[in-house]
Amino acid sequence: MTLIIPSRLWEYLIAATLIILAPGPSVLFTIARAISWGRATAVATVLGNALGMFTISVLVAVGLGPVLQRYHAVYIGVQWVGALYLVYLGIDAIRHSKEHAESMTDLSGGKPSVAKTIRQGYLVGVLNPKSMVFFAAILPQFTDHAKGHLTSQLLLLGAIFCIICFFSDGTWGIVAGTIRNWLSSDARRLERLRVSGGVVMVGLGIITFVNSLLNS
Repeated sequence: MTLIIPSRLWEYLIAATLIILAPGPSVLFTIARAISWGRATAVATVLGNALGMFTISVLVAVGLGPVLQRYHAVYIGVQWVGALYLVYLGIDAIRHSKEHAESMTDLSGGKPSVAKTIRQGYLVGVLNPKSMVFFAAILPQFTDHAKGHLTSQLLLLGAIFCIICFFSDGTWGIVAGTIRNWLSSDARRLERLRVSGGVVMVGLGIITFVNSLLNS
């Protein structure tokens, strides 16, 4: 498979980093594990999560790449849908920040094994709506349509996303595990964390929608 380096790679790295840093389902799940069971469990969770997201990126690249390359209208349409859904996810995160914060300090079920933690992290990653939207609708706008080989470009960008996610979420987990007592002592801190993530997702959704209109 031909390796094509998209010309907007640096822009992509910035957008990917912003959406990964925004506390979404994977980050919140990692922080919850760190608060409950410590840093080692959090890192194992992140590993499973990254593998789950890479699975989604491969499926999207293989299934969506040829379609996007052939039909420009679909290429633009998925960006609109993804941008609007990203705004919806951000608003939903803000509205339900209190419930999400309360669930993050639940210690029921006992400490899971490493294998079980990786499996659970994988399920969170493969079912993460933020990742699905990013891979299917936002990722394509950073490809070079004229260069072709969109499947190859999507695979490359998806792999980069998962690598950044592993190190970023891993940092979240290590830090949260280190200050676990401070984080869990006040639910409002966790609420503010969730709200900030929602705001970032709304902002990225709006920017993505505007860019897709300008490029359509």
